[in-house]
Amino acid sequence: MTNLEQKIAPSNMKAAQNELMGVFNAFQEANDARLAEIEKKVVADILLEEKVDRLDKALNHAQASLDKIALINARSPAATEAKSVSEHKQAWSQYMRRGDDAALNRIEAKSLSVGVNSDGGYVAPPEVQATIDRILFAISPMRRLASVRPTSAAVFKKPMSISTAQAGWVAESGARTTTNTPSLDLVSFPIGELYASAAATQTILDDALVDMDSWLAGEIAQSFAIAEGTAFISGDGVNKPKGILAYTIAAEGSQTYGQMGYVATGVAGGFAASNPIDKLVDLTYAPRTPYRANASFMMNRRTLGQVRKFKDTTGQYIWQPSLVAGQPTTLLGFPVYECEDMPDIAASSHSIAFGDFEKSYLIVDRTDLRVLRDPYSNKPFVIFYVTKRVGGGVQDYDALKFLKFAVS
Repeated sequence: MTNLEQKIAPSNMKAAQNELMGVFNAFQEANDARLAEIEKKVVADILLEEKVDRLDKALNHAQASLDKIALINARSPAATEAKSVSEHKQAWSQYMRRGDDAALNRIEAKSLSVGVNSDGGYVAPPEVQATIDRILFAISPMRRLASVRPTSAAVFKKPMSISTAQAGWVAESGARTTTNTPSLDLVSFPIGELYASAAATQTILDDALVDMDSWLAGEIAQSFAIAEGTAFISGDGVNKPKGILAYTIAAEGSQTYGQMGYVATGVAGGFAASNPIDKLVDLTYAPRTPYRANASFMMNRRTLGQVRKFKDTTGQYIWQPSLVAGQPTTLLGFPVYECEDMPDIAASSHSIAFGDFEKSYLIVDRTDLRVLRDPYSNKPFVIFYVTKRVGGGVQDYDALKFLKFAVS
């Protein structure tokens, strides 16, 4: 960050905070008027509805602006300084720009890496992988909330306790009878391969001013993030992670091991006309107490746009903006995250998730990002075929609950 940025950022932060609160106050006033119209006339004036919708979009923009400033302020001054270039990175640059893989072969032969020849691609240096990981983390809410574990295995396996160990009471000198041991289940998370291709002309590759790491990350990271995000929510587990919505979701209290629970709104495809927040409150109490300490809401922006208009019995809005840049907004006092892969509200949809995502969902990453350089298939372009191996699935079925938009 430059000295100018350091001087300007605080004033920008204050301005963004003031803008956010101004828009939120205007939104509350317009929505209050809309609710008053509904009470008097049963239906709100169309102009008021449009005004509330415009202010809802303005709220999204104001919150995004504040979060963007947070990213600027979070940059370390050292991040913009020149760094010593590692031997691996120098060899990587020669491979990317000219296809010279001799140095990479020497480095990976010394490190005893396997399967990293010209057929399978070469492992990207840590600097490149870190750049792509930062973009994935920034884009994907599941990356920020779930547990992430590196692995070198093709299938990650983890023992899960189905039942707890039995305990008993006994006198100090009394005989101890054998108690039952806990039941265990071995759950597995297959690792799927995620791939994307980036293309460049040789002219771009010959330009010494082009940062190849940033270029490659910019070309493929967003594609990876979008594909990952969809899989973490709705993936079927075949050659990809199994998403939270791909598991059986049963009515809360009736689910068995391997199923997650839901709370029904009582209305097909919507909230109840009166006291709509009651079921949201019920949802927050569905997970057991240990899971609620680190619990969050997740829904898409259209669902959040509806929930944002609700007020509690004291007349306070249950959604509140975040004035601390980089921190999530809150709903009923819990953090709320937008995820575009969550479904829109519809009949029998599970459009809102709530719980401890870190305990519930596990993302498994193979630690290497591979790149294969192909200058032949589509001349005059050089194609970079990038692969990354990712798996994922639910590891604790009790930690996450859903709001189902159905009668029961």
